[in-house]
Parts: sequence; structure tokens; C-alpha cells
Amino acid sequence: MHPEVLRYCEEELLRKSLFHAVFEATKGVSERLRQMSGLSGDGAGLVHQCFGAGAGVPVVRINAYGTESEISEHRGFANLLRGIFGTFRNPPAHTPRAAAGWALTEPDALDLFSMLSLVHRRLDAATVVRTAP
Repeated sequence: MHPEVLRYCEEELLRKSLFHAVFEATKGVSERLRQMSGLSGDGAGLVHQCFGAGAGVPVVRINAYGTESEISEHRGFANLLRGIFGTFRNPPAHTPRAAAGWALTEPDALDLFSMLSLVHRRLDAATVVRTAP
């Protein structure tokens, strides 16, 4: 597991609280993006601010962003992040666990931790083109 994943959820893993470990590990991606970019958003909005090209150049780039394939990969990575937030961060953030009936299995949690490790490895190699003022 990538050290950044553990940084945000080690305590919850030691307590064997997968629900909270997943929630904290996912929130850790937002925090890392805020630290990298200097932006203050959250979730899908933060992903759009970091990876969108509204001003011509995305703030955070996972590749050279020069060819059609690189731009497609970059957009796909942003979509992956939006999907992670929508699937794993938003449900526990907006609905009480008891009311939602959101059952997280250990295999699902392990798969998510693996996916978050991939996300952090890609962010390790990312380029920050400009940071927010």
C-alpha cells in the first residue's frame, strides 16, 4: 500500500474499522490534491479544478499532456478520481451508515486501497503546472 494511503487511515485499520479506513483514505486524495495545487475545493469540483483545462493548461498533469493519447489518459485519470469520490467518499459523507445500509466488504476495501495506491503513485510523478494564488 502506498504510504500516502496509510498516512490517512492507519489508525482506522489498526482499529479494524474498514468503513472509516476507506472514508479517510479517500479523503486523503482530496487533501493531497489541495496540497499539490494550492486549491481549496473538494471532491469532483477539486478534480475539475486540478485536472480540467479550463484555462488552457491543467494545474496538475499526470503526463506531458501533449498528444491526443496523453490528453485522453489525463481525462480518464480525472474520471477515475471522480468515480472514487462518488462511490466511496460521498455515500458515507452524506448519509449515516446505519440509515444507508452501506455494507463494505473486505475485498472491496482492499481493491480500493490498491486503486488509491495507484492514484498516489501517479500523483508522485505528476507535474504541478501552476499553483493557486
